[in-house]
Amino acid sequence: MCGIVGYIGKRDVAPLLLEGLQRLEYRGYDSAGIVVTSPKAPGLKMVKAKGRVRDLEAKVPARFKGTTGIAHTRWATHGAPSDTNAHPHMSADSKVAVVHNGIIDNAADLRRKLEADGVEFLSETDTEVLTHLIARSTAEKLEDKVREILRLIEGTYGIAVMHADFADRIVVARNGSPVVLGIGEKEMFVASDIAALVAHTRQIVTLDDGEMATLKADDFRTYTTEGTRTAAEPTTVEWEAASYDMGGHDTYMHKEIFEQADAVDRVLRGRIDDRFSTVHLGGLNLDAREARQIRRVKILGCGTSYHAGMIGAQMIEELARIPADAEPASEFRYRNAVVDPDTLYVAVSQSGETYDVLAAVQELKRKGARVFGVVNVVGSAIAREADAGIYVHAGPEVCVVSTKCFTNTTVAFALLALHLGRTRDLSVRDGKRIIEGLRRLPDQITEILKQEEQIKELAELYAEARSMLFIGRVRGYPVAREASLKLKEVSYIHAEAYPASELKHGPLALIEPALPTVAIVPDDDLLEKNRAALEEIKARSGKILAVAHRHQDKADQTIIVPKNEDELDPILMGIPLQLLAYHTATALGRDIDKPRNLAKSVTVE
Repeated sequence: MCGIVGYIGKRDVAPLLLEGLQRLEYRGYDSAGIVVTSPKAPGLKMVKAKGRVRDLEAKVPARFKGTTGIAHTRWATHGAPSDTNAHPHMSADSKVAVVHNGIIDNAADLRRKLEADGVEFLSETDTEVLTHLIARSTAEKLEDKVREILRLIEGTYGIAVMHADFADRIVVARNGSPVVLGIGEKEMFVASDIAALVAHTRQIVTLDDGEMATLKADDFRTYTTEGTRTAAEPTTVEWEAASYDMGGHDTYMHKEIFEQADAVDRVLRGRIDDRFSTVHLGGLNLDAREARQIRRVKILGCGTSYHAGMIGAQMIEELARIPADAEPASEFRYRNAVVDPDTLYVAVSQSGETYDVLAAVQELKRKGARVFGVVNVVGSAIAREADAGIYVHAGPEVCVVSTKCFTNTTVAFALLALHLGRTRDLSVRDGKRIIEGLRRLPDQITEILKQEEQIKELAELYAEARSMLFIGRVRGYPVAREASLKLKEVSYIHAEAYPASELKHGPLALIEPALPTVAIVPDDDLLEKNRAALEEIKARSGKILAVAHRHQDKADQTIIVPKNEDELDPILMGIPLQLLAYHTATALGRDIDKPRNLAKSVTVE
């Protein structure tokens, strides 16, 4: 969600901060702001604007110089999008400026107390509370001022603070919302996402919850909110700045759809063990004896990650013969679930920072559960909290709508299922069969993407629909759910996914010529059952677009997908539907990479 960027050094800070904000635009936001200072020109100067970063840039005056600054893109939680509600927020004496990601749960109580003491608030935000509390602190050091007010705060935060009396530093803190330090040569950076840093440094430090840092031009130090020093060792980021460029595509979504063959090759690379028809997953720290003791697998994710988990659960049941299911982490964390010591819990998140997933992981850890992470971002909060896990190596995903990370996550689950299966009862022959299927995936993805023009024509045909129904059975149902979500997210067309087996139990009442149905029809042991569902729809004059391994007579159109192994077919069948959603949205003139009301990384409840 909201984005933070900060810099302290010798360079002119405003262009650096604006560039960083532009690299964070994919996270979703509605306003932006910047504040700068310099030891040579003391005092804080601030500019804020509702709208895009380009609107902020247009308002920044020519003589807006400084060598230290913080900037922010806001996604509205408390208060509507406006210039006033945009961050940074500044104290009445113009000495303190704060940017903040997260939600202060007790902001209303703190606000009432401050107002009773005569403080006048300019905005509707919870963040402004932090600014006034810091300004009123009598502590002598900025670090102590920030630490003092954090003791009063309930909720989540990633904050960066500047003070006119301490122009040589930026103080930052984290609790539940990411804060990443960038280590340069006599300059330091801070951001909520490494995307804002990689153009300038690949040496990073990721703060833990309850950790703070002080940044100066030539040094940094980290410590807890209680003041105890912590040992932070910089790590090197694999991704480079070029990874965030569009690479000749019109949108990031289009680029990332077409990167999937290479991305799948990366997640497979170095992990296949042909000798024993299995895979090496070094990050799991799970020997054969421990793997055989697992009695159940519970996968937790949100949105697209949850759908990837549904596919993963099916593969684990089929290949490893371990009972497995997926559940939205946002629901799991609130239902006081019984935690079983023989259950392996798997947390799934593209960013590794999804708040609902992270909170579920922390609750599970408190109850003594073993938790694995399946994430894309090295060093992210979930990766650090989990006992072990798998990186999906999709590379940076900039578009709010996930495509290549979803695909790589499903492949990662196939690797996990194969690994667990081979430690149990999966035969060498079946292990070899799955490995051969995995190796075919990149070329088959390329083959699917060659159908783009045909899929574009179909998208233009269906773009006028006000609603669409997606159906699938068993392996096809999670594919239908993910395809339905993609269409909703990027085109704003209402879409619903339903198990094909449930049609006659209610949804058939919806079927009419105005409601197109997208049917997932794999060529497996349920082929005839799926064809029967098409018969039911056609008998009621419904229009049908089938995604299948062969032409379907009852469908009005069929997108042909190359056949792989039955267990791996769901990985491929969603890819043409990513293109369908993309071209439907394009036909409707939508903002492809930044759909309305959505954010890339949901780091608040």
